[in-house]
Amino acid sequence: MPLNVLILAAGRGVRMRSALPKVLHPLAGRPLLQHTIDTARLLTPRKICVVYGYGGETVPQTIAGDDLVFVKQEPQLGTGHALMQAMPALAANPASATLVLYGDVPLIGRETLTRMLANGDRRLTLLTVALGDPTGYGRIVRDAQNAVRAIGEQKDASEAQLNITEINTGIMLIPTACLPGWLAKLTTENAQGEYYLTDIVALAIADGVEVAAAQPNHNWEALGVNSKAQLASLERIYQQNIADALLEAGVTLVDPARLDVRGNLRCGADVFIDINCVFEGEVVLGDGVRIGANCVVRNSTVGAQTRLEPFSLIDDAQVGADCSIGPFARLRPGTTMGMGAKIGNFVETKKAVIGDGSKINHLSYVGDTDVGRNVNIGAGTITCNYDGVNKHRTVIEDDAFIGSDTQLVAPVTVGRGATLGAGTTLTADAPAGQLTISRARQSTIAGWKRPVKKGKQ
Repeated sequence: MPLNVLILAAGRGVRMRSALPKVLHPLAGRPLLQHTIDTARLLTPRKICVVYGYGGETVPQTIAGDDLVFVKQEPQLGTGHALMQAMPALAANPASATLVLYGDVPLIGRETLTRMLANGDRRLTLLTVALGDPTGYGRIVRDAQNAVRAIGEQKDASEAQLNITEINTGIMLIPTACLPGWLAKLTTENAQGEYYLTDIVALAIADGVEVAAAQPNHNWEALGVNSKAQLASLERIYQQNIADALLEAGVTLVDPARLDVRGNLRCGADVFIDINCVFEGEVVLGDGVRIGANCVVRNSTVGAQTRLEPFSLIDDAQVGADCSIGPFARLRPGTTMGMGAKIGNFVETKKAVIGDGSKINHLSYVGDTDVGRNVNIGAGTITCNYDGVNKHRTVIEDDAFIGSDTQLVAPVTVGRGATLGAGTTLTADAPAGQLTISRARQSTIAGWKRPVKKGKQ
């Protein structure tokens, strides 16, 4: 059926105690609103209309998409008022039904919404859930035949209605053709002085339109965010769902409660992930990969059987099979490691191509560098790639040996099989197969005495 999706995202979220609009607060690394939009897109609607307000243009500037229409609600006079502002956009994108979602209800699932759509475009369908503590929510009022008759808002509900545990989530599917007439009849005669969208239930019944109710697969799908505490609670639900899926797929998680996936994580067979690891963006872990505790992997691919030791950061890197990284290593964007390569403790790389079997074991910086196969780079080595204006590249060919405490001042090339003596500062190319060394000749100065500190005058 032709569908419009309308996402209400105008509120400030006073209890968030933040200048950032509530719908832009992150859940699993993405704004709350983005989660709702991504789910809405799975329904292939004709258009997605986002009603924004607090924060000015921050929301449309942050959330982009050619399929999105942004409508500003100012002032914010309730959910019904929000739909009034969106009507011109909805009229420009005719559809037989309009699905109302919320930018601060990020976990609503595709299956639940699909089930609502199955009710068709001639009914007003409400998404409801039963809560042990329904305080703060509008109550679903049913008649003796169990048909929905009204929604009692918390501030306007009678004592009998306050005892009802079935609540309105706010998510609803509305026959689009009925919207103009129903919205025109809304009033602000209520405790909050706002236009309640929920008042269309009574209007639908008066017009002989059936009001149906659907329930989500899980109650948490309908949970909203009004405070940092609620945001943290939803974060844990989201992460637990991911952890459960990974466990079901055969991934070993030492503690599923101490895992954060802020993007998409794909794992091969026999992957092991220790505690407190964070995965951001698009991450692929090959078969048999082992991730040590407290690691961060961002937008990277890690090859089969590679081991990532604790407290290491992999950022926009491509790591081959059978590699070893860390502990306390940092691979910055543009790093590529070949098969069997090794990056040791306190090593940083950036835009470095490291060949098969090469080793950078300790306390080194290798940036803007092409490292060949089976190269050994000693402790304390630095590629001096920046002259204050431009970056320059260093080339270290196959089988070279770089002694400890060496500085390679780019642009410079170390030939195949060359050896650089410890303490060398290389400013010109080192020929293949030979020893190159540059250091001051050692000498001892007889009779030299160490200075002593002068007393106070």
